[in-house]
Amino acid sequence: MLILIKRAELIDVAAGKAPADLVIKGATLVNVYSRECCQKATIVVKGTRIAAVGDYEPLVGPKSVVIEAGQHYALPGLIDGHIHIESTMLDPVEFARVVLPRGTTAVMIDPHEIANVLGVNGVRLMIARTQKIPLKVYVQVPSCVPSTKDLETAGARIGPKDVRKMLKWPRVIGLGEVMNYPGVLSGERDLRLMIEETQRARKVVEGHAPGLSGKELSGYLSTGISGDHESTTEQELVEKIRLGCVVEIREGSTSHNLSALIHAIKSHGLSSRRTLLVSDDRHAADLISLGHMEYNVRRAIEEGMDSIDAIRMATLNTAEHFRVDDEIGGIAPGKRADIVLTKDLSRMKVETVIADGRIVAKDGVLATKITSPPFAPRSLRTVRLRRPLKPSDFVVRSNRENGNARIVVIDTSGEILTKKTCQEIGVTDSQIQKNIERDILKIAVIERHKRTGNIGRGFVRGFGLRVGAISSSVAHDSHNICVVGANDSDMALAANEIGRIQGGLVAVRDGKILAELALPFAGLMSTRPIEEVNEAEKRLSEAARSLGCTFSSPFMVMSFLSLAVIPEIRLTDKGIVDVGAAKLIPMTC
Repeated sequence: MLILIKRAELIDVAAGKAPADLVIKGATLVNVYSRECCQKATIVVKGTRIAAVGDYEPLVGPKSVVIEAGQHYALPGLIDGHIHIESTMLDPVEFARVVLPRGTTAVMIDPHEIANVLGVNGVRLMIARTQKIPLKVYVQVPSCVPSTKDLETAGARIGPKDVRKMLKWPRVIGLGEVMNYPGVLSGERDLRLMIEETQRARKVVEGHAPGLSGKELSGYLSTGISGDHESTTEQELVEKIRLGCVVEIREGSTSHNLSALIHAIKSHGLSSRRTLLVSDDRHAADLISLGHMEYNVRRAIEEGMDSIDAIRMATLNTAEHFRVDDEIGGIAPGKRADIVLTKDLSRMKVETVIADGRIVAKDGVLATKITSPPFAPRSLRTVRLRRPLKPSDFVVRSNRENGNARIVVIDTSGEILTKKTCQEIGVTDSQIQKNIERDILKIAVIERHKRTGNIGRGFVRGFGLRVGAISSSVAHDSHNICVVGANDSDMALAANEIGRIQGGLVAVRDGKILAELALPFAGLMSTRPIEEVNEAEKRLSEAARSLGCTFSSPFMVMSFLSLAVIPEIRLTDKGIVDVGAAKLIPMTC
């Protein structure tokens, strides 16, 4: 239970007139304010806050907890400046259980995944589920629900009035990534109003500007957008920093931009004070094997960043950007007592984690009980198909009876970006055929929110499937059902199984289900522990490889193929989308 402390009590403890609740003695303090390591520091805590920091003896009472930390560095609790918890496929409570022992004590979440399924109620659910846990979960109001205006079918819409209301909620720190950058540049009314509402509330507007530069980038930032996590190149980082934009350096399960961007900072001699470390997403297997923010800090140090600068990029810089540095981000009097102890800054092996003045983890093991509240029944039944799918639903028609058709094929490299290609494909009996030898497979996106019956059909290259099909209800951002396959029957079975288990990931071959992971919480998250999720993901990866898949993370790649705001070409339930033009285009070239 969170203990509220009056400021007068902090004064008394700092003055030695009242005993401390927690004392950390003799640590080497990583001072993110002065950019130095201060030896033999004592950190004095009363309740949830730090009362004093210095080289002196506080008053210790019979109930005081004393940690002798002469061999340790003490650094602020780590903060992830941009993450979608839904992308971990873990319930927020399970996510907290996993990341707290790794030194993460706060996260800035944009719950636009669940919002695209359940709208304002989805955001409310995420706030409610994180109300009484030691992990501080700050929330950004989703700005793009849906991410595009008319190019897809989402489960809900969030408008300016909703944003105005949610900005007043506790722990809401701003407006989530404004993904529809063409809409911003064209002055789309709802986006403009959302940004204005956020600025009026004196909160932060987050951006999403992949590849934008020059006049377009200046125009985008001129609206008041102040941060962006989509930089992938040296040129992007340098230009954005020079234009006053905070660059959020992403190292997650999908995108790995840290090495290139740290190199850009170093090679140009830029200050790191306007940069943050973020994950964006981090899947269960990576949380277990790599870690969370301690891994990102360690990677930044490995790439040549000074250790204190790297730690600031995951603490003070983040807190200042989101205007919560009066609460978190550093070890100083009056701040929340979120502290990490480690013996080696470069290795960042977390030994003790303190959140709000309580020891919550030791040696990688959770030291406190975190209770999960019941799930709202409505949140567990979100897959609504108009009818069961049939193999004929995946037939792609041509106006030619036989011969060849020149059609659009989505070319994916295994990362987020895709390329539009035009390919000659065989036609038989007025049906456009896949071409397994050329790795051209069918892809479909099936609407699952409103029973519209919409099915977007297309072709994709890169997956390497020789047989079978894979499907998922995690399909950014509207999270309809996406299925890629080598034959129509298996595609139908894979999609129908998603409906039966109320969301998840499925691999199918020859009419049999090889592996699956149920994600019943909004069709996005599991209700099971991380170990079970990880094992199910392993079985799915093995199953995908047995189908011939060449990607190491095929379901992750597939989950972005319908994201109609990331260049260059996507498929939604309404058809093929040219992202740059922000419009649906025909399949024929």
